[in-house]
Amino acid sequence: MTGTLLLLGAMTGQAGKPAATSPSLEDGAALLAGQALASDGAWRKLATLCDTIGNRICGSPELARAVTWGAETLRADGLQVTLEPVQVPRWVRGEERVELVAPMARPLHALALGGSVGTGPGGIEADVIVVASFEELAARAGEATGKLVLFDVPWENYGQAVQFRSRGAAAAAAVGAVGALVRSPTPVSLSTPHTGAMNYPEGSPRIPAVALALEDSAMLRRLAERGGNPRVRLTLGAEDRGQVTSHNVVGEVRGREHPEQIVILSGHLDSWDVGQGAQDDGAGCVAAMEAGRLLAALPVPPRRSVRVILYVNEENGLSGGRAYAEAHAAEAQSIVAAIEADTGSGPPLGFSFDLRNPATGEADPEAGARAVAALQPLVHLLRSSGAVTLTVGGSGSDISPLVELGVPGLGLSQDTSGYWPIHHTAADTLDKVDPVLLARNTAALAVMGWVLAEAEAPLPRATALAP
Repeated sequence: MTGTLLLLGAMTGQAGKPAATSPSLEDGAALLAGQALASDGAWRKLATLCDTIGNRICGSPELARAVTWGAETLRADGLQVTLEPVQVPRWVRGEERVELVAPMARPLHALALGGSVGTGPGGIEADVIVVASFEELAARAGEATGKLVLFDVPWENYGQAVQFRSRGAAAAAAVGAVGALVRSPTPVSLSTPHTGAMNYPEGSPRIPAVALALEDSAMLRRLAERGGNPRVRLTLGAEDRGQVTSHNVVGEVRGREHPEQIVILSGHLDSWDVGQGAQDDGAGCVAAMEAGRLLAALPVPPRRSVRVILYVNEENGLSGGRAYAEAHAAEAQSIVAAIEADTGSGPPLGFSFDLRNPATGEADPEAGARAVAALQPLVHLLRSSGAVTLTVGGSGSDISPLVELGVPGLGLSQDTSGYWPIHHTAADTLDKVDPVLLARNTAALAVMGWVLAEAEAPLPRATALAP
């Protein structure tokens, strides 16, 4: 209750800040929202990122160019900028051909999964066994030796579907398969395969892994069910070229009263090597950047510092998020909140709060509920953006290492119905982003960043860090 009262006190503008020089919490929110909704600044940033740099897989020259662009843009927008080094993997896709060779010959729509080994120049050709779960694979383990295993698992949600992408190759290798095929994790498709990260457990055999478009995966299942004995040939030139140095881009608006207390606005600058990385996560990055610009342009800085962080290596390793948390662990108790936008550019719905006990890493729902209760009376400040729903749940991948240290995490919740069909595909391009919705997402980040940075009391924390 104390946190709620202090936040409400701040909303009235009576918390001791000079009215002549600093807007009230409500006036500042209205100013920021109005400027965000009237500006095409985020859209222009995204157009530059997508059309002049393009996709930005870790370790690539394109990601290096994006890091430089991000730093220069934030600096020009009035933020103090630093580049923090991060070691990231350099995986290269190379040649890629996936073909059905029996009972008829035709190419399949496929993408190698990020981190997959290649096949060698001679390729791999084998019959396909189709399964719908890990349990079915275990039950049919004797049939899998020397074959390609296809995980044809219908979409329920991303969390359910993505486990076959990440763990499928290891499970198939454990029963003697020579390769893994995975139905792309998407509810709908226009023959668009979805790439994404997969993992090899230490010491396990490494077999190549590809994602198939939904249509081709369904066809292989039908062939197998009719006794057609589908046979597929893979030719993949994928290779791991080791670790290289990249950078997290950090821009700061220094707070006027408590600069040591920090509110983070963030997205991830890296993308996969198909499409333009417009939704994942160019949109989140530019919304955070534009929110930072608006906060830096206020006549008086907010009470606390605001940091805009463009992380690297979210897609295939999370080393950017981990490196930042490790480098800034000593200030974790001074980070008021970490906010992440990483689910595209659909209509903003609200924020999801993720508070964890730093002693155990376990979620603290009671602390999350306190944080929601403290901010609920202020939710009207977000009305113009549409982000008015506050819930307890997850936050974001990049900020998860900070959340594990007890930092309150907030994820920008969005309508993702248009996101999952193009996620990690060649269709993730700028034309899929609505400039008006991008401005609304920018407004949501700017206003929430302002509220958390300006309110007299910081956001309630997990139990172990509560005063």
